[in-house]
Amino acid sequence: MESGSGFYSADEFKLDAKWLIDPKHLFVGPRIGEGAHAKVYEGKYKNQTVAIKIVHKGETPEEIAKREARFAREVAMLSRVQHKNLVKFIGACKEPVMVIVTELLLGGTLRKYLLNMRPRCLDACVAISFALDIARAMECLHAHGIIHRDLKPENLLLTADHKTVKLADFGLAREESLTEMMTAETGTYRWMAPELYSTVTLRQGEKKHYNHKVDAYSFAIVLWELLHNKLPFEGMSNLQAAYAAAFKNVRPSAENLPEELATILTSCWKEDSNARPNFSQIIQMLHNYLSTISPPEPMIPHRIFTKNSILPPESPGTSSLMAVRDGSGETPKAKMENKSKVAEGKLRNTGAFVQWVHTTYILITT
Repeated sequence: MESGSGFYSADEFKLDAKWLIDPKHLFVGPRIGEGAHAKVYEGKYKNQTVAIKIVHKGETPEEIAKREARFAREVAMLSRVQHKNLVKFIGACKEPVMVIVTELLLGGTLRKYLLNMRPRCLDACVAISFALDIARAMECLHAHGIIHRDLKPENLLLTADHKTVKLADFGLAREESLTEMMTAETGTYRWMAPELYSTVTLRQGEKKHYNHKVDAYSFAIVLWELLHNKLPFEGMSNLQAAYAAAFKNVRPSAENLPEELATILTSCWKEDSNARPNFSQIIQMLHNYLSTISPPEPMIPHRIFTKNSILPPESPGTSSLMAVRDGSGETPKAKMENKSKVAEGKLRNTGAFVQWVHTTYILITT
């Protein structure tokens, strides 16, 4: 219930009152997605089209407690971190069911988008642009001390115009035990860093130690997929892929890629997590590569009128601004203006206003 301090509290769930969703204003429409712990629906909240995530409560008391803790952590993270490449959080409620409401992204998941393109690949510039969106989202999370741990194409959503990628699903929190993480073969293994499922068997209740560099590994696998539009570790089951990565240090092939891209991939999925770059460094590397395949467009000169501007005597075009009369009795500036008016009259009659602007520019600079 809402307390006098403005927080909604029940066990581990605390939320600022401004994020509370009133279930009476929530309309649940068709289902658009489903995971191991929740279903996602398209819906309405106060006439706003939204995505509604309804979390399964669980059966046993232990399972219910774990689901509620997961829900509380996800809501806490969503409510405190906002970024253009993170799905926008609208609100949540715990009763009568656990619900998280976010913006609805009509472009669907990156997984679906890539599948629909196969066997074609993304344009290189588009692939790098998507990768930059993902890296910026991860940089923001890490700056807030959040490790996502489940970075994969199913958790990346596209805007309706398919130009922007946003990261979603903060259900896996760092505090979860290895046992809870690995109960179901969801396909996450292909993208998870090997240190998350250590080759050393953990004792009951023991936590695995790792840091935010696990997300750099997952990012590398996603980037490889963006570039090749193929399933990483193709031909292997999810468990086989996990075994190969952890025990044999197997990685997808970085051959036949530009050197700069191969360097990004191989540095991000290094076995030694401390040797992997952080996302600020990854963003810089991606920008550097993007500049080589998509150089900045040359600047097109344009007319700039500035009052009281003074040009040095040796500057090109200075003579046209000086009050020196020729044999016709007109200053060059006056002649230029008359020519401009004639050109304007002719071209306006044909509707070619753009051409007139161009002609005027030529007259000014000659």
